[in-house]
Amino acid sequence: ALSEAGIALELAPLPALPLHGDAARLGQLFNNLLSNCARYTDSPGQVRVQTASVQQGKDSLRITIDDSAPGVPDDSLPRLFERLYRVDSARNRAAGGSGLGLSIARSIVEAHGGHISAAHSPLGGVRITIELPAAT
Repeated sequence: ALSEAGIALELAPLPALPLHGDAARLGQLFNNLLSNCARYTDSPGQVRVQTASVQQGKDSLRITIDDSAPGVPDDSLPRLFERLYRVDSARNRAAGGSGLGLSIARSIVEAHGGHISAAHSPLGGVRITIELPAAT
């Protein structure tokens, strides 16, 4: 979908950090996030997925997904994960989605004991950061 939308995908290698999780739900998480990138990133665009092992009390895996322009206004960043929230209320469901994808993403991350957040991306769009606890 990214390639068809004219968006280049850059993947960094994964660190060797074991996770316990539901593979189907984690697949749904990344499908939702990358579908948003395909839907809301201007062509030609870029998506960068990076991972890192984080040690802050207990080990976790940090996954960062950056996309290129357009971004979202500052006041929209904390609301992106709200159910039915869309940055542009004029978008219809066909063009702009239902407003459920990021809410579902947050639910999946939290069900795995993790945290998800949004910020401005250095590529000009949105940065989504996910932290998931490592298997013990």
